[in-house]
Amino acid sequence: MGEFTNKIDFEVLVMVQNANPNGDPLNGNRPRETYDGFGEISDVCIKRKIRNRLQDMGEDIFVQSDGRSVDECKSLADRAAKNEDMQKAQKDKNREEYAKAACKKWIDVRSFGQVFAFKSGNVSVGVRGPVSIHSAFSVLPVSIDSMQITKSVNSETMDKKSSDTMGMKHKVHSALYILKGSINHQLAEKTGFTEEDAEKIKEALRTLFVNDSSSARPDGSMEVCKVYWWKHNCPMGQYSSAKVHRLVKVTPKVDDPKVFEDYEIVVDSLPGLEMEEIEGI
Repeated sequence: MGEFTNKIDFEVLVMVQNANPNGDPLNGNRPRETYDGFGEISDVCIKRKIRNRLQDMGEDIFVQSDGRSVDECKSLADRAAKNEDMQKAQKDKNREEYAKAACKKWIDVRSFGQVFAFKSGNVSVGVRGPVSIHSAFSVLPVSIDSMQITKSVNSETMDKKSSDTMGMKHKVHSALYILKGSINHQLAEKTGFTEEDAEKIKEALRTLFVNDSSSARPDGSMEVCKVYWWKHNCPMGQYSSAKVHRLVKVTPKVDDPKVFEDYEIVVDSLPGLEMEEIEGI
């Protein structure tokens, strides 16, 4: 596999229409909002979707969701215990070899990092990953619609309809979210993250909402519209990530934008920095 050479920055534009992109469990599962009313999708939520896409692409994933487990492991500790190289390193109390074995096996570990600290083990290991993901925020404050829903059957057997047949469902009417991230060369060297891995991350971002539909996010309600991908010409990067991410400027063309075409996208440039613009799916 090709060694990861130079720093990468990326930005993704995501259109949401009549969907709950990321419910807040502390707020009745309403779509996440900032104090200023802008919509938010947490970095944890985004990484979960990237992991799912990578798993769909045939990659080995350490942090598998319960519904997607393919190795019959009931916990992360069980999954780590099945790795012979990691268990050998654990017996030798060799933290470096333990981390190396985990990074070699699982693409999400060598991408995002992982903390290995289990009651059953005698080695506590932390891996810092090169792929950093920001929370995504909407361009404008979001309008959230709520509706009350009912179930047509009781959860438990009883003579009359129970009170738990009532509930609430929430959705963002229409909003454009901006997702930002970077891939660090120095950390990529430590985890063994490769150029091929970077291409897989790019493809996962392009297809982020494939196989992700649910009652809260019906098919077609979440769309990756654009992926902007900057590859620097040196390991440390020609420019800071903050400066690169400011290149994409998004402004609404109308007072109440409802579709992606209602926004004006202007992408500035920096001397010597090449950008790849990719259509989402």
